[in-house]
Amino acid sequence: MGERPLRVLVADDQDLVRSGFGLILDAEPDIEVVGQAADGIAAVRDTVALVPDVVLMDIRMPGLDGIEATRRVCACTDARVLILTTFDDDTYVYGALRAGASGFLLKDARRPELVNAVRVVASGDSLLAPAVTRRLIADLVSRGPLVPVQTNRLAGLTPRETDTLRLVARGLSNAEIAARLRVSEHTVKTHVSSLLAKLALRDRVQAVAFAYESGLIVPGVSPPGGGG
Repeated sequence: MGERPLRVLVADDQDLVRSGFGLILDAEPDIEVVGQAADGIAAVRDTVALVPDVVLMDIRMPGLDGIEATRRVCACTDARVLILTTFDDDTYVYGALRAGASGFLLKDARRPELVNAVRVVASGDSLLAPAVTRRLIADLVSRGPLVPVQTNRLAGLTPRETDTLRLVARGLSNAEIAARLRVSEHTVKTHVSSLLAKLALRDRVQAVAFAYESGLIVPGVSPPGGGG
């Protein structure tokens, strides 16, 4: 057991929800729940103090809601935020993405989905289903920029990194991108890490937004070759 477990903070105003999520995650050998917070203010404070890798953040909490808490967490820490809510409403997704969240999951998700979501977000990936990614990001971009856009930043990418960015923006997973480009998943991860660094983007969510905002992907227009 060389690697340390993923550190997780659970923030929710319902005690049974917090303890339930905590028990599920703590049962995993590679995950450790380092704290629980009952409101947004405590979530921000405890994230700074406990340095978790991932924060499970409820949307509606007293004192400070989950979106504003996410904004503060992302502004002052390196923790990645996974939004949990019972509200299947695009408005919350938009707000969460704008605040810097890396994932969005409904509370009725099954145990394996919750555990996988934590691992995915901790690894640096975003957690949005491909169809949701395309619909939300296209609409999000029409509402205003997520990241400062400088189209000439694309010129710094290699052709393969540009291809990878296009496929990321279409919601494909690393495995799907690898199959499409006929390379290994490790190579795809390398391309993704490189393009994020070159474009000064936090994660795949911002990469998708950048692809739309820069004109690399046009909302509603399928690229040649279709599929995806």
